[in-house]
Amino acid sequence: MNALDLARWQFGITTVYHFIFVPLTIGLSLVVAIMQTMWVRTGRDHYLRMTKFWGKLFLINFAMGVVTGIVQEFQFGMNWSDYSRFVGDIFGAPLAIEGLLAFFMESTFLGLWIFGWNRLPKRVHLATIWAASIGTMLSAYFILAANSWMQHPVGYTINEATGRPELNDFGAVLTNPTVLVTFPHTMFASFLTAAAVLVGISAWHLRKRREVPVYRPSMLFGLWLMLVSSVGVVVSGDLQARVMTEQQPMKMAAAEALYDSAGPASFSLFTIGSLDGSEELFSVRVPGVLSFMATGALDGRVEGINDLQRQAEQQFGPGDYTPNVPIAYWSFRVMVGFGFLMGLLAIAGLWAMRRGRLPGGRWFYRAAIAMIAAPFVANSVGWIFTEMARQPWVVYGVLRTADGVSPSVAAGSVLTSMVVFTVLYGVLAVVDGILMYRYAKAGPPQLEPQVPDEPSGDTKPEQPVFAY
Repeated sequence: MNALDLARWQFGITTVYHFIFVPLTIGLSLVVAIMQTMWVRTGRDHYLRMTKFWGKLFLINFAMGVVTGIVQEFQFGMNWSDYSRFVGDIFGAPLAIEGLLAFFMESTFLGLWIFGWNRLPKRVHLATIWAASIGTMLSAYFILAANSWMQHPVGYTINEATGRPELNDFGAVLTNPTVLVTFPHTMFASFLTAAAVLVGISAWHLRKRREVPVYRPSMLFGLWLMLVSSVGVVVSGDLQARVMTEQQPMKMAAAEALYDSAGPASFSLFTIGSLDGSEELFSVRVPGVLSFMATGALDGRVEGINDLQRQAEQQFGPGDYTPNVPIAYWSFRVMVGFGFLMGLLAIAGLWAMRRGRLPGGRWFYRAAIAMIAAPFVANSVGWIFTEMARQPWVVYGVLRTADGVSPSVAAGSVLTSMVVFTVLYGVLAVVDGILMYRYAKAGPPQLEPQVPDEPSGDTKPEQPVFAY
């Protein structure tokens, strides 16, 4: 493998690993904020215990996300220096705002939330977790705005002297049609991830009838959030598919392994083909669905890979402009399939818990626990599809991936750093798994009895402790 392949592998490994924590952080921040709001409004103890239990898992996940995210920026300079020089004038603005505004906001207010228990007024303390949650979403928006520019470059001009793009319309970057559909899709996916964790961990305790006053409302909340989020993922994903078809028709064609243009075009639920994906041997298809996904009409025409390849050669010159079709095809289906499965689980769970009941069958508890993995797999393959189905472009239609790699970094250096990061991330995965399992198994904390404040001023203030 050459330096380009190794650099792509390293960035793929570290990015997918980092993205495991991001959606759960975003989703759990909102969940914890809502739970604490319910406690402040009602004063019921079980809402406070829910807030502290899920808040502790949120903090562990947030810390892991920060640690693994730092590496991403170093890779731009190490392995992708030509890419960094090319996009620096564009990426500087959204990424600087993300770091100076969004991340500063979420980390600062999260610190106030952690150490503000029993020190800040209830409503002020509640405002800190809401501010932290909003900060996570703003952070996601600015990062997605930068990534969306790679998918659909807007708001720039090419400097003829340097050959580099220069930003001339920052508003166009922030209102890029790609980010306007990608952001809600990512948010719903994040809420779906948090919902699956809520339902799965609650099911693990409820199957043995542990802490029912805490875990039954947690599961019910998780199921409703899962249902709403799964619908949101489908609707936003449909909008995203139409924008993607307009901006990157090759990506949609690769997602369906559609080599010849068709209208109407069917959607294959399952296909067996040759190893390179160029020949279909067997498939199960639904007529018109691909046309509807791509164009909004059941009889809409969808361009195939062969026609798009010829168009790309005419526009950009000779070369292979077809991404890895089998990866695009199956990653797209795994993402969609898990989304629908979680929606079905939510419906089944809400039916089983109607009228104050608890689910009676073992199948539901087993399915709920197993479904914890579903959104993480769906998020990962969705990200893989988004990036790999854009190839051979790192900035679509402007800069090829092969032209963005660092020219002076040898393959051995990239291999060494990739092995080090992979081993380090493996260790962190074990640590994170142990911490999440230990605190999830321990259950919600018991509330200390409230004692009246002493009139004298001799009482020493409590020392800051983790999360409380």
